[in-house]
Amino acid sequence: MAINPGDLLVVRYDTTLVAASYLVSAMGSFFALECALRLRRKDGSLDWTMLAGAAIMLGGIGIWSMHFIGMQAYLLDVPISYDGWLTVVSLAAAVAIAGLALYLSGGTGKFNPRGWLVGSFIAALGVCLMHYIGMFAQIVRATMTLDWLVVAASFGIALAAALAALWLAFNVRTRALRVCAALVMGLAVCAMHYTGMSAATLICTESTPALPTWTFHSYNLAEWTFGIAMLWVFLMSIVLVIRIEAPPTVPTHRR
Repeated sequence: MAINPGDLLVVRYDTTLVAASYLVSAMGSFFALECALRLRRKDGSLDWTMLAGAAIMLGGIGIWSMHFIGMQAYLLDVPISYDGWLTVVSLAAAVAIAGLALYLSGGTGKFNPRGWLVGSFIAALGVCLMHYIGMFAQIVRATMTLDWLVVAASFGIALAAALAALWLAFNVRTRALRVCAALVMGLAVCAMHYTGMSAATLICTESTPALPTWTFHSYNLAEWTFGIAMLWVFLMSIVLVIRIEAPPTVPTHRR
């Protein structure tokens, strides 16, 4: 099908990759919950390994990897490439913001309601920034406009997801409930992502923008992202097995 300048680009989704994006998000969320329960050592000091692990699992796997696989599921009738620097910035932002939000909510050893609210707002804002930076990292023969009502809706979903995720991270005490919580968190993250994607309208242009110095092409990116995410999950499972003899220190509510 020939695409001419001025044509509206019709979006399709690869349902297999959509399912893979949910699986990655749910698994990252589960291991983030496991790490969050072990942010404090027996002596009360902060376990930086667990905080880093929780940030990577939630921000890097549960959110960013889900987002990037979801971007690969987004199919257009023109080739898509990615600005490498913007892509890396979006990944670093997701991990850093997840770590900060987790620390504010329970990093002191107690569940902090004020830190939970502040951390949730920061996380929601950061996730949205990460998402839309990732969208504008696309290099495609089209101009993109956003429906700001849908963008606002995606922020509302992100805020609700962040509030739920950070509360669950420090208040769910059994592994069975953490599995259920992770499944819900994965669904919420996917809802934010695909709502955000629906905010974009793409109109075909005469030519593709000039490629930046560092560019990713779409070939096998989803498979590489999924594989690397699963490798991180495997490594984190080993770390948790090593630490499992130390019982989780569930933060108490601050009065």
